[in-house]
Amino acid sequence: MLEIEITEGSGAPRLEHAPDECLIGKSPQNDVKLGGWRVSKEHARLLRTPGGVLVQDLGSYGGLYVNGERITSQYGPLGLNDVLAIGPYRLRVLNSEPEPELVQAAAPQSRSSAAQHRNRMATEEIHASRVNAERAHAAVEQARAQQPEPEKEPGFAVVLGIDPRRKELEFEWRKRMHARLLDTMDLRRKDVSSMTDAQLRTETSRVIREIRQELEADIPSELDRDVLCRQVLNEAVGLGPLEELLEDDSVSEIMVNRHDEIYVERAGRLQRHPLTFTGDRAVLGVIERIVAPLGRRIDESSPMVDARLADGSRVNAIIPPLALKGPTLTIRKFAKRKLDADDLVRFGAISPDMAEFLEVCVRSRKNIIVSGGTGSGKTTLLNILSNFIPPGERIITVEDAAELKLHHEHLISLESRPSNVEGKGAVLIRDLVKNTLRMRPDRIVVGECRGAEALDMLQAMNTGHEGSLTTLHANTPRDALARLETMVLMAGMDLPLVAIREQISSAVDIIVQQTRFACGSRKVTSITELTGMESGRIQLQELFRFAGQGYGKADAHGVSRVQGVFTGCDMAPTFYEELRAMGNELRMDIFRPAAQLAGTQQEREWMARSGHDRRAERRSA
Repeated sequence: MLEIEITEGSGAPRLEHAPDECLIGKSPQNDVKLGGWRVSKEHARLLRTPGGVLVQDLGSYGGLYVNGERITSQYGPLGLNDVLAIGPYRLRVLNSEPEPELVQAAAPQSRSSAAQHRNRMATEEIHASRVNAERAHAAVEQARAQQPEPEKEPGFAVVLGIDPRRKELEFEWRKRMHARLLDTMDLRRKDVSSMTDAQLRTETSRVIREIRQELEADIPSELDRDVLCRQVLNEAVGLGPLEELLEDDSVSEIMVNRHDEIYVERAGRLQRHPLTFTGDRAVLGVIERIVAPLGRRIDESSPMVDARLADGSRVNAIIPPLALKGPTLTIRKFAKRKLDADDLVRFGAISPDMAEFLEVCVRSRKNIIVSGGTGSGKTTLLNILSNFIPPGERIITVEDAAELKLHHEHLISLESRPSNVEGKGAVLIRDLVKNTLRMRPDRIVVGECRGAEALDMLQAMNTGHEGSLTTLHANTPRDALARLETMVLMAGMDLPLVAIREQISSAVDIIVQQTRFACGSRKVTSITELTGMESGRIQLQELFRFAGQGYGKADAHGVSRVQGVFTGCDMAPTFYEELRAMGNELRMDIFRPAAQLAGTQQEREWMARSGHDRRAERRSA
């Protein structure tokens, strides 16, 4: 018979007895029954053998962990200090040593590693007859004191140069102080709902200082007290470890896969970050603090939500039962400083000639679609293009989650609304686009077209609202047209394909294609004009493109950046002659192809002739 100590979360342990071969899971047929969405029906199996107790993962979704390391097949023999983690539960087998009669009948079996051998030797020194829960706790502490730290495979903490022991200590003390904080606030019956954010933060900070003074003698000397208190405060009333990442200007995206697994994007490259939450409850608390001020909700009946932070950063959250590993959070940050076209030129995302041409298009009220994949920089470019709109024009923006940052005096921003708990009250983007037509807009800017609102956007472009802007997901300009046709069909108007294409060709003037390369670089790879219809097909004329020339040598971080040159395609847009006839001074040499590769003297001179100086002179004039 196996004696198993089971602890759920921060609760008190309980003792259960199970057969020498037992199943663990949430199915009623299991010998040891555990609840929770992270526990599979048949999660794991324990088996006593002549050499000791073995544990086996049965292909569970949530995984089986032994001493913090995930086990994908079988592990053992188990020692008294081996901790099994299944969902929110921690399990210890208290009589895991081999039965004396079985040991005499079977040949001795060696451990699978030196660390496991030490576990067995420490275990054999402990009297392991039938014990009650209190004696089991004492035995565990004795074994832990006698045994050195078990050897572990180098994980991500070692790779990042982080001391795993210090990281674990910090995590445990954060968790301990956070639990103490919640208990203290509850005992004092603080009505936190009536406090402002500033008052709540001040009161929480004061309580944390008191807790620090009480625990000062117990906190390990290697931990920074101020950092520890700040982390507890951020997790209690702020955004936890995300606060530090949001302040880091080098981080462009934050991805929380689970409470102890956070990734960030720096310079276009993904990397794991050592910061963690204390548990799923802490992640859920952060999500609630983000979505609640926006009047949105997230729960099991509505487990997905789009939101934004106070600085405009885009947030997406998804929780169980849809997210199997725990609450998941994705934050796409925006630069604190307002970017302009010169920044894109400096970053190598666009050429000066291309930036000048796009400025002409916006000022001359051409309808533009920015196309690209996820994370390619469509919204950033849309922000920059909108800043070319002359002052005094009435602009109305429509978005799912407001993230555009337009700096115009005459601006109205609209945001869609999801349905309430009863499934009613939803306001779709399409409803907002229709309503903008009654608001006397000069220009309409739709953050992203995803569905039937594309038809209303095209109708707006065709009915006196020239100069409108929007984005959509597509990999090439031709793919963008196909996707636009599909979205119009989603409106359910049963329009013939020819009519849809005529609507598109008359409404859209320019498609700007954005691309995110494998190295993390983002570039405008094509600027294409729609020139009309021929034989039932929309005709495209490429004006600029990025001619890729492979990848260069790896930099100091081991990243090879894409190489190439921006070039004109020797084709001028059809509307340029009309603009010149109206008295506009426009350069035609920007459309000529780059005769030499980027980096040659001739190319540098050519780039200089079409660079910042002429654009700056023309704007100042």
